[in-house]
Amino acid sequence: MKRILPTLFAIVLVVALALPASAEGVAPQPEITAEAAYVVNLDTGLVVYEKNSETPMTAASLTKLMTMILLLENYQDQLDTVTLTAPGYIYDLIWEQTRDASTADIRRGETHTLRSLLYAMELPSANEAAYIVADYLGGGSMENFIAMMNDEAARIGCTGTVFADPCGLDPGNQITARDAYLLLRVALGYDAFVQAAGSATYEMPAASAHADPYPILSTNKMITNTGYYRSYTQGGKTGSLDNWMNFASWHTQDGETYLSVVLHAPKTDEDPRPALTETATLMDWAFANYTVAPALDTTQPITELPIAYSTQTDTVMIYPASDMQTLLPREGGAELTEKTFQVPDRLTAPIQQGDVVGTVTLTIEGEQIGTVDLLAGSTVDRNQVLYTLARVKEFFSSTYFKVVVILTMIVVAVYLFLWVVAMLLTISRAGDPGHKPHRH
Repeated sequence: MKRILPTLFAIVLVVALALPASAEGVAPQPEITAEAAYVVNLDTGLVVYEKNSETPMTAASLTKLMTMILLLENYQDQLDTVTLTAPGYIYDLIWEQTRDASTADIRRGETHTLRSLLYAMELPSANEAAYIVADYLGGGSMENFIAMMNDEAARIGCTGTVFADPCGLDPGNQITARDAYLLLRVALGYDAFVQAAGSATYEMPAASAHADPYPILSTNKMITNTGYYRSYTQGGKTGSLDNWMNFASWHTQDGETYLSVVLHAPKTDEDPRPALTETATLMDWAFANYTVAPALDTTQPITELPIAYSTQTDTVMIYPASDMQTLLPREGGAELTEKTFQVPDRLTAPIQQGDVVGTVTLTIEGEQIGTVDLLAGSTVDRNQVLYTLARVKEFFSSTYFKVVVILTMIVVAVYLFLWVVAMLLTISRAGDPGHKPHRH
């Protein structure tokens, strides 16, 4: 199992561009009741939906994403060899906050592998499992582990996240939709997380208080045979406190992948899992309206430029260096893009096929989606006679030549002026009666 660096994910996010939701051929954005949301196409880094994505909100069990990240960062290759025993004091910490915390029924003094604790945190969102892991990684100190969580969040690039416990029961755990995106994307760099988050059930092994293995179930009903099910949903992490629900998840259909975050979707009597419902609404809309497709055709010239100093041709066909796979509206697609060229007024021979001669920037309704190099489509040789004549013409029309001519004229004029003055003085002296020439 290999880890993809969190800093890379942060960089990818920084350069992500928002795709205009009002683009022609795209259905209007769906209305959702959640207070915040963030939907990103992972193939392109383009944001397709955003609502209050930078506003900090109570994280609830999305907090466990960070606990799982720290577990995998340190022990991803020892999940089946390292075992932990549940310390008794963690149950007191949990019960100080609530007697109704979600658990995997891990009892005091029971011993489980790190893999079982990972699945317990992910599937039923077991709070005792998160505390057991935090106690171990923090060296017996919750304060140490919480400091590790906040340091890691800052390193990943989270800007509106604060952790107060390892599980999310404390309402002081705050996160933004964008930061939840970052955490989930880092977690996806671990194979063990991907496997756990995509599992509907897991069998906890027998332990001291359990004579037989027993199943635990996922709170993510989008991957189970329920009314919330979507075939494209690969996995995710839920979180709930009070009367609202969070959900961070990822989805793949026809080879295209999105990551979505929904925060604080209000629960109702009719819908106890509103974050799942609204995630489905957003993802149905995204898959129906957008597709990853080439914005350019590398086999067709995109423009034509004149070329100087050649008798072979007057123009050169210019081709895009890349087809720029990007997220486009399903209706209209590449035809909706506007092209802005950065090219010279003309090319000069010699030029080789494949030489970069400029760039083209593509936008949709004013939103930039990318820039691609432009390449010469053919080789053109220089005609030396044309080139020499052009350079001679350039020399005679250059500022340098004009300055030399002007300076020369000034020197000649000064010389003529001095010569005329000298001649006049000579004539004047020759006509002076008192002037006597020297005799030898």
